[in-house]
Order: sequence, then C-alpha cells, then structure tokens
Amino acid sequence: MSDMRVAVIGGGWAGLAAAVELTAAGANTTLFEAGRVFGGRARGVEIDGRWLDNGQHILLGAYRETLALMRQVGADPEQLLARYPLQVVDSSGFRLALPKLPAPLNVAWGLFTARGVGFGEKLRTAQWMQGIKARRFRLEADCTVTEWLDAAGQTAQLRRHLWEPLCLAALNTPAERASAQLFANVLRDSLGSARREDTDLLLPRCDFGRLLAEPAARWLGEHGASLRPGSRVRSLHAGFKAVTIDGEDFAAAIIATAPQHAGRLFPALAADLDYEPIATVYLQCSAETRLPFPLLSLPGPCGQWVVDRGDGLLAFVLSGHGDWEALDDSALTQQLAAELNLGQDLGWHRVIREQRATFSCRPNLPRPPATLGPRLFLAGDHSWAEYPATLEGAVRSGRHAAGLALAAI
Repeated sequence: MSDMRVAVIGGGWAGLAAAVELTAAGANTTLFEAGRVFGGRARGVEIDGRWLDNGQHILLGAYRETLALMRQVGADPEQLLARYPLQVVDSSGFRLALPKLPAPLNVAWGLFTARGVGFGEKLRTAQWMQGIKARRFRLEADCTVTEWLDAAGQTAQLRRHLWEPLCLAALNTPAERASAQLFANVLRDSLGSARREDTDLLLPRCDFGRLLAEPAARWLGEHGASLRPGSRVRSLHAGFKAVTIDGEDFAAAIIATAPQHAGRLFPALAADLDYEPIATVYLQCSAETRLPFPLLSLPGPCGQWVVDRGDGLLAFVLSGHGDWEALDDSALTQQLAAELNLGQDLGWHRVIREQRATFSCRPNLPRPPATLGPRLFLAGDHSWAEYPATLEGAVRSGRHAAGLALAAI
C-alpha cells in the first residue's frame, strides 16, 4: 500500500488523527497545512515569551480516542495530563464532587452530597437521570436544552449551577440555543458512563502543541509521511480514479479543514452554519494564588469558567455569544478579576478572541457526510454527528475518514 498516495488537507486534530491512522496502515501520506504549525484550534502559541495555548481547552476521561492517539504517537497522557475526579465548584458555595467510587455510585454520591441543593431537588434529578438512562439518552425529538430542562422540571439550583454551565462548556452554545440531543450524548459518555474514569477531568500540564500536535508531527515524519506546513491548497478535483490537488494526483484525499474553509475546496460543503465565539483571558497573579479546585465555575455576570494553570496563571474561558463580547480586552479582564475578587491591580494579561471558534450546536443541525465521492472523504468535529465541536469528535472523525480512505484504495 506504500505506493498509494493519500492526501490529508488540514493539520488540526482531525487531520493529524487521519494522517496517523493512514500512515500506521502503510499508506503514503501527505499532510497539507495552511499554517506554519500543526494543531489547528488547539495548538501552542508563544505570547510575550510564554508558551500558552491559542485557546484554553479541557479534556475528559471519556476522550478515549484522543488518549489512544496520544499514546500511539508517544505522548504519555499520564505524564502530560493531570487527572482529577470531576468537581463543579463555584464562588456562590455550590459544590458537586465525584468520589473515586465505581460508576454509577460516584455520580449518585456526588449528587446527594452536593452543597447548595435541597434534598427534594436531588431526588427529582436522580429520578430524571435514571429515566434518561432507561431511554439510552435518546430524545423523542430534539429541542433546546432550555426546553428539555423545563419539561423535566429542572428549574432550580442544579440547572443554574450544573446543567447550564456544563452545556455551555461542552457545546460552546448557551442552553437557550443548544441541542438537547447533543447535550444528552455528552452526558451519556461522561456522567452516564459505566466507566468511572470517563467522568474525570483532564487538565494539560503543558501547552497543546506539546500535548499532541508536535508528537504527532514528529511520529509522522519518523514513519515516512510527507509534512507540508505553510501549504495552502488552492484547487481540488475529485475524479473516479484519483483526487488531484494543486496538480498532484492522489489515490484518495481527506478534507480536514474548518467548515468555513471546506466549502472553498469542495463547493458541496459550503454550509450555512452559525458560529459561536470563544475568548481566553490569561491573567498572571502572584505565584501563591490558588483556586479551590483547578477548574472553577463563575456564576457571572460575564465569567463562566476559570482554569488554574499553576504558578498564579489563570485562564478564564468565555464561550458563546454574550454580553462579554461588548467589552474591550482591558475592561473584560478587569470585570473577570473583580468577579473572582482579585483586586484592581492587574498583572500581565492577554485576551485571545476567536469569533468563529466552533459551529453553533442548534437542535436538528444537519451534518455533512463523511464520504464525499469515491475517493474523497471528510473529517472534522463538524462532521462527527454524535458530538458537538470537541477535540474528541475531531479525532474520531479523522480516524473514521482514514478507515474509509483505506477501504477505497
């Protein structure tokens, strides 16, 4: 198979996953990436002499394919990721902490010992969750998360402090616009999983370049793949016997770019998607600054989540359209610092905004097929219909597309 050339267009996590899968199977893989480095929207960047990320990301133990890919390319998750039993803690006094008990006892214990929630609400929520499990997390019809919670009577503290913040973090879309079915899928594979480890929170000990992109690129180079960073594909023609990319013929190809770029290469992919922004606000505090848990929920009015990256460096994450977008970088940083009671004397800070960070996870959102032609395939989180725009969805889509390409050649 080594004489069968396969191209992957896009060096984000979906493209890297596809390229590794192809190369491991013996294909002659060429990976095109328009940017200078691989990693897409989850890569390391140097800012004022600091190696950070182009956006703060959070992983879960349920990211099985991502963890498997890391191991495959020599990036040890046990060394590069700090693993914590999940806690949802906020500054209002709410706290839900999962112990290291077998599933589902860990979730049950966490629910019934949660602070700031009455026993009646806990009991109703437990009954609701059991009903969801009995239906295998499938809804009769998709609707918004807000409508789903309303119908379930989830209108009190757990809605405000647990379900709505988790929805915004997982789907990057506020509950009033987000797909309930996609949120149910996320719950199925995390809080509803039969594996306790799937509920764990995984926080990187390094930047995302070192976490996957750099080890994957190194592994690909060592195993004979052709890497072409800084190479923007200009033209693509998908035939029955070959895919021609900028004049080069390949036995098959995988488009693994962001959806807003895929339509330029293949007009049938020109989708009318709505997008949601993400901002990451880095703030350097004194080295002694510590959060009560490395991931803290902020009840607003602007703050959503903040990650303790160690040595006093905090990363605030703001997802989805909201009032925070109207604030300039300085005002936004001041607002978030005030919500965390950090005082007015700010240290080093930097705001990274991405206006079209992810697609908006609306109810009944159509997803494009993975097979675009006899030898042309699609990867990317937007094509993995089971999940919202997550790194795990990107990796799964890449590996799936690689399998289809290998079968085609």
